[in-house]
Amino acid sequence: MVSEGRAPLITLLTDLGTDDIYVGVMKAVMLGVCPGARIVDLCHGIEPQDTQQAAFLLDTAWRYCPEGTVHVIVVDPGVGSERRVLAVEAHNQQFVAPDNGVLTYVLARARDYRAFSVEREDYLLPEVSQTFHGRDILAPVAAHLARGLPTEVVGPELEGELCVLPISRPVISAAGLEAHVVHVDRFGNLVTDLSEADLYTWQQERGSQGFIVRVGDSAIEDISLTYAGAQPGELIALFGSTGQLEIAVNMGSAAECLGVGRGAIVLAEGEA
Repeated sequence: MVSEGRAPLITLLTDLGTDDIYVGVMKAVMLGVCPGARIVDLCHGIEPQDTQQAAFLLDTAWRYCPEGTVHVIVVDPGVGSERRVLAVEAHNQQFVAPDNGVLTYVLARARDYRAFSVEREDYLLPEVSQTFHGRDILAPVAAHLARGLPTEVVGPELEGELCVLPISRPVISAAGLEAHVVHVDRFGNLVTDLSEADLYTWQQERGSQGFIVRVGDSAIEDISLTYAGAQPGELIALFGSTGQLEIAVNMGSAAECLGVGRGAIVLAEGEA
C-alpha cells in the first residue's frame, strides 16, 4: 500500500506524553526497521487510557493523510491482556492499534475494510514486554507495513466484529435538537456531535428560520464565523475545523466558564 516515489509516512497517536522516553523509543524502533520513514506526531496528549478521546481525534486527522499512510495508535489500557492487536486496511491507509475501540470512527466511516490479528512473531521485537506493546509490537509491525509488507502477512484475517465504542449523535427532543459535547480541546472549546448539515436539516424539517443555542443557563443567539467574532470573554457558538458545532469563549475557556465537559448537553432551540 506504500505510494511509489514517496517516503513512507507513519503517524503516532498516543497517551504516552512527552516527559518520558516512550515515544522516542517507538520512533527509534520504527526507524530501525524502516530508515526512510517520515514520522508525524499527531498527538501524545491523549488523557491516560481515554480510548474515546483517541478515537475522536484519530477521526479528525486520518483523512488529511495521503494514501498509504500507516497510523499507529497506542492508547492501550488492556496492554498485556487477551485483547488483540489489529492491523486494519481502510480508506487506502493502514491502522495498527489495540482492539479496544480506538478505531471506532475509522471503521464506521469505511465502506469496507480488512482487519488482521497481529500474531506473526517475525515482525515483532525479539523480546516482547507485557507492559509496552507500543514499542515491541505496534511500532515494528507498522514499520514493516510502511516498507511494503502486505497486511495479510502479519496474521490471520478477522471475520467477526471488532471492538467499537458508542458513537454520540444528536437527538431530537420536545425541547429542540440536543447535541452533546464529545471533546474539549486545550483551549477549552466544547466540540459537539452536531454537524452543520444536521442542524440545517433539522431547521428545514421544523420550518424555523433561526435558533438559540443553550448550554446550561447560558444562551447564544448567533453563530459566529470565527473565534474572534465576539468580544473578549464573550461566549460564542461556531462551526469549527471539524465541521461540528463548538461552544467557545473569545480569549478564554468555555469549559471553565460554563463548568462543563465531555457529555454535557448543548441544546438548539428553534425560532419560528
